[in-house]
Amino acid sequence: MPAPSITFDGLPSGARTAIEAETGPILRVENVSTGLNSSLSALAHTAGGVVFLKGLRSDHRWAWTQQREADINPYVTPLAPRLLFHAIADGWDLLGFEAIDGHHADYSPGSPDLPIVTGALRELSSLPCPDIELRRAEQRLAAYVAHPADTDAFAGDTLLHTDWNNHNVLIADDRAHLVDWGWATRGAPWIDPAHWIIWLIAAGHTPSAAEETVAFLPAWALAPSRAVAAFADASANLWEEIAGPAPDDWTMNMLNAARLWQQHRSHRS
Repeated sequence: MPAPSITFDGLPSGARTAIEAETGPILRVENVSTGLNSSLSALAHTAGGVVFLKGLRSDHRWAWTQQREADINPYVTPLAPRLLFHAIADGWDLLGFEAIDGHHADYSPGSPDLPIVTGALRELSSLPCPDIELRRAEQRLAAYVAHPADTDAFAGDTLLHTDWNNHNVLIADDRAHLVDWGWATRGAPWIDPAHWIIWLIAAGHTPSAAEETVAFLPAWALAPSRAVAAFADASANLWEEIAGPAPDDWTMNMLNAARLWQQHRSHRS
């Protein structure tokens, strides 16, 4: 379930005071729609510039993702926006980032954003995986594979983002900026391209065309076919769990995309 949303003005006074202690006086706040993983999502306009704010209640089950984002940020800038502060106050866990003035990536066929996102995938794969606490791909997908041994091929020491929702990719000045690193993972280098393939199919690509989009990424070129098929199976099972018995249109689209790719890989293997 998505985190319940809140506006900046709806925060308790102690949380607002803690934010302004970091940003200086806030002149204007622009509340923006939240994603699935954040309750607060807002742009704070100050005399010194614009700060992107995100937050969760400190007792929320995903509050740990706030610390994960804070821990990983020094290792992923400038691919990610720079973290300006991390504050915990009045029951809220709050992050402030430099604001990126750009647009959400367009994943549709023929989009000029596709090679830019491909470049970000290539850049991310070249970053060393930091020695911080991260989830492991083989652990995250263990419940969704047909055979426990299938997860062995998901293991690795590459830093992965794993959440390639186009709202997590901002395009500005012909560069992709990746946000929402709370689910960063350590795993095999081909897994991020594999995650992106499902989002590409959801945006209108055929499975073959989606794979062609990532074909020139070195990490994808080395992906074992049987391992990719196992990942496609696991991803379809994961999206079926997310969808539940009464999925909304967005979730159903993602589930259908995962199933299409699963079928495509089963025919290839």
